[in-house]
Amino acid sequence: MSTTSQVENALQAAAAQAAERSANYLAGLQARDGHWCAELTADTTLESDYILFQLWLYPPVNGRWEPATRAKIDKAVRAILERQLPDGGFNIYVDGPSEVSASVKAYFALKVAGISVDDPRMTRLRNKILELGGIQAANSYVKVNLGLFDLYPRRYCPAIPPEVVLLPWNFLYQMSSWTRAIVVTLAIVHSANPRRPVPAGFNLDEIWKPGVSAEFRRVPGLFHWHNLFLRMDRFLRWWERHGSRALRRKAVERAKEWMIERLGRSDGLGAIYPPMMYSVMALDVLGYAPDHPLRVEALRQFDNLCTDDGERFFFQPCFSPVWDTAIAAYALGQARAGHPALRRAADWLLAREIRRKGDWAVKRPNVEPSGWVFEYANEFYPDIDDTAMVMLALSHSAASDAEVQRACHRRALSWLLAMQSSDGGWAAFDADNNWHFLSQVPFADHNAMLDPTCPDITGRVLEALAAHGLTRQHPDGSWYGRWGVAYIYGTCFALRGLAASGESDREAHVLRAGEWLRSIQNADGGWGESCSSYDNGTFTPGPSTPSQTAWAILGLIAGGDAGSLSVQHGIEYLLETQRPDGSWDERLATGTGFPKVFYLNYHLYKDYFPLLALASFAKAGSQTVSGSYNG
Repeated sequence: MSTTSQVENALQAAAAQAAERSANYLAGLQARDGHWCAELTADTTLESDYILFQLWLYPPVNGRWEPATRAKIDKAVRAILERQLPDGGFNIYVDGPSEVSASVKAYFALKVAGISVDDPRMTRLRNKILELGGIQAANSYVKVNLGLFDLYPRRYCPAIPPEVVLLPWNFLYQMSSWTRAIVVTLAIVHSANPRRPVPAGFNLDEIWKPGVSAEFRRVPGLFHWHNLFLRMDRFLRWWERHGSRALRRKAVERAKEWMIERLGRSDGLGAIYPPMMYSVMALDVLGYAPDHPLRVEALRQFDNLCTDDGERFFFQPCFSPVWDTAIAAYALGQARAGHPALRRAADWLLAREIRRKGDWAVKRPNVEPSGWVFEYANEFYPDIDDTAMVMLALSHSAASDAEVQRACHRRALSWLLAMQSSDGGWAAFDADNNWHFLSQVPFADHNAMLDPTCPDITGRVLEALAAHGLTRQHPDGSWYGRWGVAYIYGTCFALRGLAASGESDREAHVLRAGEWLRSIQNADGGWGESCSSYDNGTFTPGPSTPSQTAWAILGLIAGGDAGSLSVQHGIEYLLETQRPDGSWDERLATGTGFPKVFYLNYHLYKDYFPLLALASFAKAGSQTVSGSYNG
């Protein structure tokens, strides 16, 4: 036997053993009812917003702020300060630079919670905010939130009129699902023109940068959508003062109906933090008493996002049980076909198929409902990515009732095909959500106004369709990862989708992708990419992580390369970094909420993606290790 063959056999054996340990570890995390749900964490803005929310819920009395949740507020303060950077600011992803909006939110939260402005930590934070442009440089949602308390002039906050729900052309549904849930609730709140009190003498004057205007900045040029929307914003302010009161009442009533309908059969509005918080505020300005069942439930769902176990205090942006269960089951199925955990997972997933029409049906009214959501309950918002991942999981998992599973397959595949956008790709929640000019409205600087098609989701859908017998469709667009960091993620799932749909691994674009993945490998054998790739508009290297290393390996294998030194070194990196219990460590954010604005740490990405990569490599045993790619 040649030395090369010996190396190959030894590495494959080691990969198989590591996959076995990983599979045992992952199976041990499954809940008794068959699902997985890992923690999902983000930056300090969630804890900062929590403190702001408490100021709304428990206004000061005679200038003194003595909220009923003071103990939790103090824990939130400690959680924020624990993540303060040496330069005084706060970042939006691990090891990232100070970011002005997160820093302004933290400053407000810490100050209103009682931290003295003379405290050295506040001094450093204040100096960093001024260096970054002051409170004027924060994004629109920071200004809108502070404007509720007259801490930022309302005339410099974007108008959010409730009349948006009355506009023709399904205007509301041209926004992304998460944006429309925020816009509707904030529109209700702002229609009441609240002027919530703050503690006596409280202000943020010291973080205003001298000489910098608070007005929205125009874009140079004769015509630009942004400038047009600025003129419209001025008209809307006039309308708020002088417009039809009857039309305003009609709009608020329609917005209220829209919100209340979507509070049902969901773990809070949209089942994500911002609209869940704003829905409670909206119910307050609509006159719902604190003990009204609707408000009690809305607040309870928001509070459920909090983890307070005596040692840790933090908020999750939402829960991820369907996503975690689907990927865990798929990885486990690839590594251990027939594992008893797979049947339990399949039964749990099938019980959660969505069988009612949601917002997606506005553009696809004649499609039979199906699909899965990301969270436990969020029936108006099944998403394409989760549905595709569930279909991949079910391709390896036999449920207890085979007939139910077959019927579910039929409906879900039809729904996925119907949700294809006109450009050939797939987005997250909606089809043809592509009115690009909406990204120029004043409150669109959260960088998530639209839900465009993207290669990572398109690739996963193609893989899911192929796994259930549908073959060869052509995706559209570059290999950019919208929902994972960033170009490694997009390239991985584009390659897997192309391979599953029958694309030859000799095609030039597949070969180029493989060369690119090999060229960005780190010296330790792994792969890593910084969240700053989104800011720079190009791949930006970062320290190796288990999840990104796994994505690169999976992409290379899908592109026909299971035997290069690059793949070998990647597998060796996973073997060397695996813990004795079969898991891996990963501290960096590799998930994307809103590019440039909000990032996520999925706490099981570090485990199920490496398992999938090891299992895929072990199965590719017919290919030999060689140095032909100079990996």
